[in-house]
Amino acid sequence: MQFEFFPSRTLTWYLARLFITRILAVLLMLVLVLQVLDLLGESGDILAYPGNGEAQLFYYVTLRIPQLVARFLPYSVLLATIITLATLNQNSEVISMKAAGLSAHQVLAPLILAAMVISVGSLAFNERVVTRASAALDAWQAVKYGPVPKDTKAKVNLYLADGQDLLMAASLSGNGSQMTLNGVTFYRRDANDMVVEQLRADRATYQNPGWRFENPTRFEVATTTTTKLASATVAPGITPAKIMITNVDADSENLFELSASIEAMKVAGRRTSELEAAWWHKLSGPFSSVLMPLLGAVAAFGLARSGQLLIRAVIGMALGFAYFVLDNAALAMGNFGGYPPLIAAWAPFVLFALIGETVLIRTEE
Repeated sequence: MQFEFFPSRTLTWYLARLFITRILAVLLMLVLVLQVLDLLGESGDILAYPGNGEAQLFYYVTLRIPQLVARFLPYSVLLATIITLATLNQNSEVISMKAAGLSAHQVLAPLILAAMVISVGSLAFNERVVTRASAALDAWQAVKYGPVPKDTKAKVNLYLADGQDLLMAASLSGNGSQMTLNGVTFYRRDANDMVVEQLRADRATYQNPGWRFENPTRFEVATTTTTKLASATVAPGITPAKIMITNVDADSENLFELSASIEAMKVAGRRTSELEAAWWHKLSGPFSSVLMPLLGAVAAFGLARSGQLLIRAVIGMALGFAYFVLDNAALAMGNFGGYPPLIAAWAPFVLFALIGETVLIRTEE
C-alpha cells in the first residue's frame, strides 16, 4: 500500500466524489451571491437604455456568469479542500486511513486527481465559453447596453495615436477598407501636446488614407466656438491594419487567437510582454486548482480533539489566499516588464507547490 500513489479504487472514488460535490456547492454559492450583487450594480445602467427590460437583464447574466465561474473556481477548490479535509479529520476518517497504512500523499491523491480533471475542464471552458462571453459583454457595454452588436469580436474603447493627434472610438465594425468606427472623437494637438481642436461624430469610415467623419461637431479651443461640418477627413497615419493590432484584449481571445495577435504586434515592433504574460497565465490560472489540495492539506492531519483543527484550517486558507495575492502581483510585474512572461505566470505556482510539499512533509511524513 505504501508504494502505491492512489489508495483502493473504492476509497479513491469516495474521496473524489466527496471533494467534487463540495466544489460545486461552494462554486454555486459564490456565483449566485456575486451575480446578485453584480446585477444590482449594473441593472440601473442596463435598464437606462430605452427598450431594455428583463430579457436584457437575463442576457447580461448569461454573459457574466462564465466570467464569475472562471475567476472564482480556484477559490471554490480551496474552500472545498478545507471543508472536505476538516470534515474527514473531525470524523476520524483520516486517522482510519492512516491506520490502514496510507501516507498523507495517498490520502490527498484522489483530491489532486479530481482537481487536475477540474483544471483541464476549466481550461476548455475558458477557451470555448469565457472568451466569447467576455468579447460579447465588452462589445455590449461599449454601446452602453444598446442594441446587441452583431460582431461580438469587434474591438472596443480604441485609443489611437497619429503623431501628435489622437483618435478615440467606442467600437468598430467591418474589416479592411470596409471598417467603420463608431462613437469617434479626434483631438488635434500642437507641438506642446496641447489640444487645439476637437471633432466628434457618431461614425467614421476609412478613406485610404484618413478617416471621414460624417456630420462632425468641431470645437476650436482658441476661440471656444462650436460648428457643425458636413464631413471632415483626419488621421491619415492610422490604417485598419494598425487598428487590428491595437488594444488586444487577452480575456476576449483564446490561446490561438492571442498567439496570432502577439505575432502581429511583434512584426509591427510593438511591446508584447503584457500579452505574453496573459498567454501563459491562461494556462497557469486554471491549473492553480491542482495546488489547492496541497495547500489546504494542513487541515486534514492532526488530532481533531487537540483543539487545533480551526487553526489548521485557517493556516490552509491563508496559504491558499497568499498564493492568489502573489499570483496577481507577479502577473502585474510581468505586465510592466519586471519579470519575464513565463516566470510571471508560473513562478507563484512552483513556489507554492514547494511550500505546500514542505509543510506536508515536515508535519505529517
